[in-house]
Amino acid sequence: MPLSSRSTCRRFAAVLALAALAALAFTRASAQGADSPTAHIDGLHRALIQVMKQGKQLGLKGRYDKLAPVLFKAYDVPLMARIAVGASWDSMPPSQQARVVDAFSRMMVATYASRFDEFSGERFEILQTLEQPPASKIIKTRVTQSNGKAVSLSYLVRLVGAEWKVVDVFLNGTISELASRRAEFTAILKSGGPDALIVSLRQQGDKLLAGG
Repeated sequence: MPLSSRSTCRRFAAVLALAALAALAFTRASAQGADSPTAHIDGLHRALIQVMKQGKQLGLKGRYDKLAPVLFKAYDVPLMARIAVGASWDSMPPSQQARVVDAFSRMMVATYASRFDEFSGERFEILQTLEQPPASKIIKTRVTQSNGKAVSLSYLVRLVGAEWKVVDVFLNGTISELASRRAEFTAILKSGGPDALIVSLRQQGDKLLAGG
């Protein structure tokens, strides 16, 4: 091979190597950058505490308005609704799926607005991050109340684009929020179909927002 050809090949190989390194660095940055799984959950916890500290001043509606963008950023709400519905999801037309997601979203935010109503010294701690193959992680946390009683919460997160999103929450490390919802939703779907589920979700949201 002529010297000039060898030189060209070396330069080409160097360019390929640099491109490969850049791609690897980008992948690592996406998964471990500013929006790391622990940073994501820590941000959620800080936002919850902020709303709790303003809880009485904001009122139920104010807490709902504050929490809605926080939860939509922290959680993959459409996927959670789909998982909770289960096998019936694929048989629903897109318009009906959208109505389920909307009603599920409203009920979810209303639940948080009702529960996180005031601050009395609660502490949120991130304890451990566990790999959950093939591409998810479990973030184990603890919420300690002012009376010293602790509750364990584990978040199942996955990377969506460049952001980590929560797709399920486990109480005491074992009780899946979505598994509990699926049992409830399956019974409603079996007796009344998707429209009955949408009505039920809306009624739950309405009751919570009414202070019930």
